Amino acid sequence: MRRGIIRFAGVVVFGTALAGWIAVTDFTPSAPEGRQPLLVGASMAHPAGGPLPVAPQGAGEGAPPASTVAATLAPASAASVKVLPRPLPGSLAAPELWADYTRRFVSPEGRVIDTANGGISHSEGQGYGMLLAVAADDRPVFDRIWSWTQANLDVRDDGLAAWRWEPGASPAVTDRNNASDGDLLIAWALAEAGRHWADATLTDAARARARALRDLVTEDRNGRPMLLPGASGFTADDRPDGPVVNPSYWVFPAFPVLAALDGGPRRAVDWTALSMSGLALLAESRFGAQHLPAEWVALGAEAPRPAEGFPPLFGYNAIRVPLYLAWAGPSERQQLAPFAAAWSSRVPEVVDLTTGTPGDRLTDRGYRAIADLVRCVMEGTPMPADLRVPSDEPYYPATLRALALVAVKQRYPECW
Repeated sequence: MRRGIIRFAGVVVFGTALAGWIAVTDFTPSAPEGRQPLLVGASMAHPAGGPLPVAPQGAGEGAPPASTVAATLAPASAASVKVLPRPLPGSLAAPELWADYTRRFVSPEGRVIDTANGGISHSEGQGYGMLLAVAADDRPVFDRIWSWTQANLDVRDDGLAAWRWEPGASPAVTDRNNASDGDLLIAWALAEAGRHWADATLTDAARARARALRDLVTEDRNGRPMLLPGASGFTADDRPDGPVVNPSYWVFPAFPVLAALDGGPRRAVDWTALSMSGLALLAESRFGAQHLPAEWVALGAEAPRPAEGFPPLFGYNAIRVPLYLAWAGPSERQQLAPFAAAWSSRVPEVVDLTTGTPGDRLTDRGYRAIADLVRCVMEGTPMPADLRVPSDEPYYPATLRALALVAVKQRYPECW
């Protein structure tokens, strides 16, 4: 992790290189309360100073050649600098949409309800709900969701959340395994909330959860850190093609925030290296004619491949990959090019990466919001105004829609 003193706009600040960006914390006494770190765009480079690793020729079925991947990962302009992001609090500037979201998906107790999945709740939903509550600057809803999460999902002894809670079941926690993306989202939301509301208790809870993820970071054949999807069932000891990972669990915009919490020589996780490895994994995991990532990727062979026992699909999980890439910002145009090409009709769809056969068309407005976000990044196209108007869609696309709006407000306000 590279650190240094940076003078920006006449202010001396302390910087940390994070996955091709510099997280800058303003230490001036006059910095306003709740000041967010600035991200100053820099060329994307490996922590050791060289280029990001790229896929070898033929890595994965239908993968582009290494030269294409290298061009994909190259920054648009190594000399360009842009200040990111706008603060998360207040970035969900759609009060009618947020009121509808909390009415339909957040119980009075703070349980976020997956309405298209039997009414269950899960750590992912709790994390998204907490993050959106910060974005909406809604402390009461945040506190309700966080309290329910602690009381009902924090039942493990390792500081991570059980991932699945089912109403009517006894016990209600029907799977005690964790989901790493859920814990990442919860930690990120706690960190943002602690900063915004000046609550050290929330900041401490964020740091503890981020550090609890250390045992879920493993290495691939090249010695790069990889994030296991859960504490059980995904290692090389658990599966013949293992370790197995889920690319959509790399919540790229969370990593700079968690690195600021869990940094220095005593850090539990090298968040910079983990972010870089995720970008390299995506470059190596472009499968099929459309060069899209699979939902589940096995790392046990010479090159990544769709994992055994899972349909070889780009689908409901992987649609979050372009969301997180666009939100985080590193070399977004190049990384997002395959999605832009696949979604020329503006309607994402599930794709069988082996046969190229399209599956479900994801027509709910929230799924199309991800395509709209990609068009914003690639073409500067404004986000459609109807995104801020509630519609009758289930929890998951409604959540993706709200997240896409937050990403635009923070990163690409010209598209608002």
